[in-house]
Amino acid sequence: MKQETHSTQLDNIPHDLSPTTEELERELPLVHDGQVPLGELLSRVTQAIYAELVEYAETLPNQSDMNRKRYLADWVVKTKKQIVKLYAIAKWSRDADTVQKCMNITAFLMTQNQQFQDAISLINYGRDSLDSARLRNHDLLTSLDVLTKGSYLRLPTCIMNSTVSPTPLSDNEISRTLSNIEDAIQYRLRASEVVPVEMTNYRIADGRVFFTVPKLFETSVCLNGVECEDGWFFVHVEFLIKIGGDLTGLQEFPRVPTGMIKRHITDEADARLGFYILNVEESVLPTVSEHQLRPKLPNGVVDAPLVRLYNFLQMMSLSYQLEILWYQAERLRSLGWADYLRVQMSDDRKSMTVTYWIRGPLPSSAPGRQQPKLSLFGGTLTISIVETHSPPLCGGGPERTPKARVIDRLRQKSKLGNSKPSDEVEGLKFSIHWELAKFAFGVSINAEETSFPEGFLNIDPDNLDFEGLLLLVLERHTEIILSAFKRQLQSPGEIFSPLDVVTIVQEGRTHALRINLCSDEVVLISIDSRTGKLALKDTGDLAAAGRAPKFGNLSNRLSGDPTMLTTAMTALRISIILNMAEHKASYLGLQCYKNRNFGKEELMKLGHARLFIQLAAFPNHYLVLVVTDTCFKYALITATVLPDTGFAGMTMGDIAWLNSDRIRGEDIITMTHPDRSDPRIGFKQSRNNTDNDRQLLSSHSTSSIGFNLETQVLRGLYNYCCARVAYMNVERQFKLRGIPFTYVNPTSGTNINTDLCHIQSSLARSVPALCVESKHILSGAPAAEAAMPNIRVIPLNWWSEEKAQVVTCVKLKYVQQPMGKKTSGTSAVIRPSKRIIYDTTEAIVSFLSENVNTCVDEFLEEWARVSKMVVIAREVAQMAKEKEWHGVQLVSFDLQTVEFVYATDYAVSISCEDQLSPTGGNFDLRFSRRRLQDSARMDEHDSYNPHDDAEPFFRNLLRHGHGRLAPSLHRLVSLLRYTLPIVAELEEIKTASQLVGRNVDTFVKAAGWYRLLYGDLCHALDFRLMTKKRVAIVDGSHSIFTANASNSQGAGLGLQPIPNFVKIISDVTTNLISTGQVGTGAVAMIDVGVVCATGCVQVLGRAIHSKISEQLRKG
Repeated sequence: MKQETHSTQLDNIPHDLSPTTEELERELPLVHDGQVPLGELLSRVTQAIYAELVEYAETLPNQSDMNRKRYLADWVVKTKKQIVKLYAIAKWSRDADTVQKCMNITAFLMTQNQQFQDAISLINYGRDSLDSARLRNHDLLTSLDVLTKGSYLRLPTCIMNSTVSPTPLSDNEISRTLSNIEDAIQYRLRASEVVPVEMTNYRIADGRVFFTVPKLFETSVCLNGVECEDGWFFVHVEFLIKIGGDLTGLQEFPRVPTGMIKRHITDEADARLGFYILNVEESVLPTVSEHQLRPKLPNGVVDAPLVRLYNFLQMMSLSYQLEILWYQAERLRSLGWADYLRVQMSDDRKSMTVTYWIRGPLPSSAPGRQQPKLSLFGGTLTISIVETHSPPLCGGGPERTPKARVIDRLRQKSKLGNSKPSDEVEGLKFSIHWELAKFAFGVSINAEETSFPEGFLNIDPDNLDFEGLLLLVLERHTEIILSAFKRQLQSPGEIFSPLDVVTIVQEGRTHALRINLCSDEVVLISIDSRTGKLALKDTGDLAAAGRAPKFGNLSNRLSGDPTMLTTAMTALRISIILNMAEHKASYLGLQCYKNRNFGKEELMKLGHARLFIQLAAFPNHYLVLVVTDTCFKYALITATVLPDTGFAGMTMGDIAWLNSDRIRGEDIITMTHPDRSDPRIGFKQSRNNTDNDRQLLSSHSTSSIGFNLETQVLRGLYNYCCARVAYMNVERQFKLRGIPFTYVNPTSGTNINTDLCHIQSSLARSVPALCVESKHILSGAPAAEAAMPNIRVIPLNWWSEEKAQVVTCVKLKYVQQPMGKKTSGTSAVIRPSKRIIYDTTEAIVSFLSENVNTCVDEFLEEWARVSKMVVIAREVAQMAKEKEWHGVQLVSFDLQTVEFVYATDYAVSISCEDQLSPTGGNFDLRFSRRRLQDSARMDEHDSYNPHDDAEPFFRNLLRHGHGRLAPSLHRLVSLLRYTLPIVAELEEIKTASQLVGRNVDTFVKAAGWYRLLYGDLCHALDFRLMTKKRVAIVDGSHSIFTANASNSQGAGLGLQPIPNFVKIISDVTTNLISTGQVGTGAVAMIDVGVVCATGCVQVLGRAIHSKISEQLRKG
């Protein structure tokens, strides 16, 4: 009956209230597992087919016909399979809606089935859990109490307390209770409670104690009771922080936590406060197992709940601050920093790493150009929470002041006695580590530049501002990078090396690199604090509209590759200077070109930047303005058109460098001191006149400093070049040899009356005299170091009917007066030959050439004969003083031959000949012995110098000496002095052997190697000079460089080992040391001989020779 009634009610529901099919379908869950849109599939297939067709269209034309057919056939078969599959899928897609609806219904049924299973599980759980909640049997006693008394008489106290409200306390009772609690708190804190030194700033009020830790937190706790075993419970906490910078999102981080954060802190704080306190429930309930009870304190350990509370809240405060910084960093990324700033937090939320100035991958460099070493980020800033520890000598523990450590130690001693607290205070603080990326901008950075002053980079809880901290680091990083750029631009040899050309300027918190390109043209280079890209700001004429696109392109290229800063600034500087010069040349109506059709090697002769001004009267000649590091250089060149080139190629015939000041007639300076030489030529001056000359040079050269090219100067240079072309043939000799030279006034260094200057032609004063540098004209010539840097070449009689001559004046660095028989006259000027004149007073050698076309060859020929003798004489004269070689004395010097004594009465005479030959010339050494003053006569034996046999080897020391001549001469003299004891002793041995009729011969193996060959021609004793004035006396059949092996050279000659040689050496050495003839440290035995000092050669060599001779006679 009820079923029928229900059916009738359902039938009476209006049809417009029943859900439609579409509404029911919308209730179904939408499932797309394993399905792909047909449109996306069609797009991918068609794009793949099109890409393959394009690839074949580019590659097949280069293939053979057979390969093209094969590739096309394979592609058609593969593509047909794909199209057939796609067609089948398109057919199947017609039923996609039905399949989708079925999948949705299936998902709905599976969800409904899961709900049914969950309901069944809950019912079973209810049945199982209600079994323990069954009512007990009827309590008849309680029923009688209710019927008779009207209330429950036997209910448990816990039920009464939970159901019956207690009587409210009065205000007096509340006040008295709080007062008692405060007294108990104060007693506990002063008598027994372990309070960290950091929490000693507290106040007691409102029945609780408030602890204040500056810059961390303020918290309040209260006691559960006044008994000793009653613990503390947490009341509130306030973090002593203040958010700075952007205050957006300030409500997300309140100073006083609320809600879930407050609940979490309260639960954790109460748990730490009552870690060792046993609850009433735990002590009463028998169901609590032993391992579930709270831990117990060991003997001698006192509970320290406030220490645990401090450690917990300290970590919470620092973590809270770190989370605020992380939130500010993430918000900064959302405001446009996301592409250039990366923020990472560690898993334990104790460290935050911020990477700034992130750049994309570097583009591939051009072929042949090395990929620049650039980092993909600028640097990292890491903020971490770290533990602090006091030094072990101070007792360990957290980092504290000495006063705080003493106070803590006294308090623990007074409260705990010999006991120990259960917990120790953990010292925590923020650590900020800033690390610059290596090769961030392709520059090297000094380590001391990356350091901040102590306390400058820290986290201030009163102003938590991550943006300010980051901008502070970026500002410092920008200053470091700009300083590195400045050092790079001002490195020695760079065009921006002068002072005040590159400076660092600051406007507010923005640093910029100010580069003075030239004149008033200045560019500012700064680094964007957000992106880390270089930004160029133009000032002066750089702001012209025509330069804006080029300037913007330069900024983009520098941002992509900062390593090209020096190159880019140099190119920009040169471009501006050339544009200024071209503008002034065009103003004068001169035809100018920035480039001519010269070869690359030809253009490099003039430098990297130049402007060609064609001479109207001489089309094949150009005035060239060359941009150098500090000013313009001017050159006059001759251009020759190559006939066989299709584009009228040109080559440079002559290049002459010009001096604008001298051409304008400013070179004539009145000299009030006729004995002073011209300081511009490089000759020696009087010391008391240096300041006056410096003033003259300063006033003379001010007009040529910088790139302020005046139109009058340019016109004067142009007119001079037109007049100068007539004299090009005279100077061709220097140009063909590639020797650079400068023009000087032939009257410089002489006393000229100012009243007569106007009658002289400025052109005549500018052309004749030349000055070349010794390193150029003497390049490859012998003893080039003997000349001063500048050599004056003065042509004579150029405009007269007489034959032209050239006088080349060389001032010698080493002033050594000639001495000997040939220089015994009284005149200060000597003339060793017709073409050489030597002024002994000024140390100037003048070389006269009768033929202008061969003056260089004649000068080099005469220089080769004189310069080496000058160097040798000077070095010999200084050896006794500098080397402390007693006995070295110069005997004779006449610019052709040098004779000197190198030890006692041993002398050598050195001369040179044929120095310009391809083999390097030759030296002639003649050894002799000079008669001492106290010696009446010298027999034939005493007059013989034993070094004469080694003359070919000593000659090669000077001939093949590496480097300059002076070191080779020093080596020669040192070898002569160090080998003198050897050769003298060998000569004595040879002479003594001949007197007794024994055949002993000596000969030279090398400059420091001498051999004593015995009469049987099978045994020999070698004396070899070693380093540090040591001599090795070895068996001639052995080599001192190959262990346990006979000398290959000696074996070839048939030399045999000396019998008992090792025993002979040992006996002789022992005997000489025992008798005191040889010091203990002066002799060292080796496998094949003995090494001794040069002073012991005579004693040791003679003793060894005697033993060997005796042994050979016995054998």
